[in-house]
Amino acid sequence: MSSEGRRRSAAPVTPVAAGGPALLLIAHGSRDPRHAATVAALVERVRALRPGLEVATAYLDHCAPRIPRVAARLAEADTAAVAVPLLLNRAFHAKHDIPAALRACGAALPVADVLGPSSLLLAALDRRLAEAGLDLGSPAVRARTGVVLAAAGSSDPAADAATRAVAAEWRRTRGWAAVEVAYASAAGPRVPDAVATLRRAGAAEVAVSPYLLAPGLLPDRIAGAAAGSADLLADVLGAAPEVATLLLTRYDRARRVVAAAPALTA
Repeated sequence: MSSEGRRRSAAPVTPVAAGGPALLLIAHGSRDPRHAATVAALVERVRALRPGLEVATAYLDHCAPRIPRVAARLAEADTAAVAVPLLLNRAFHAKHDIPAALRACGAALPVADVLGPSSLLLAALDRRLAEAGLDLGSPAVRARTGVVLAAAGSSDPAADAATRAVAAEWRRTRGWAAVEVAYASAAGPRVPDAVATLRRAGAAEVAVSPYLLAPGLLPDRIAGAAAGSADLLADVLGAAPEVATLLLTRYDRARRVVAAAPALTA
């Protein structure tokens, strides 16, 4: 396999002994049924990667079951758990909503870090562009292609700065002609603005890559904007194997921190 192919493949998950705490996956939730279907598919990938690990799902809003119900079930079963946010950036949901929801129901669970940034997310973005028809194996194709990294957008400047850093790293490691960030909500630029910037910079082909985890209103908005301006549109990250691997990586790291805490304070 070429070095490019190795970079796009999912990194192996470090084995962890069975019988540990459950993984409580906390997703945002959406009225769009495709969101919950994507979360369910992602959970199945996680279970396939780590047989024997109990994986539970809870939602902040719109979908069931909500966090209090799942936390109560885990408590009744006397099951320890590590909460893993299904979020790309450390913005309001990660900083405030999830901790507040856990506190409100008395669930003193360790909470893992958000998914981004990670080389695995870049590999998942690569995967979706390749599935959409872009020849990522060709350095010449990459060098003439401009990419729009289309994110949700946030009122938190740090979250938007993190997305811009992901775009810069993606360009640096893949050799794109350029990568521009666009947002589906909050402040601009919007997808057509980013596409126009790339064309003015000389990109021969422009692809739009949603930096979003599941289908819904914002991905549909991005797709609509891309249809009138870009040459190619990738799918959302969804249940990509790299995302499942990353969830377990975050779980494992949080679990090890908790396990090491008594030794550190002794």
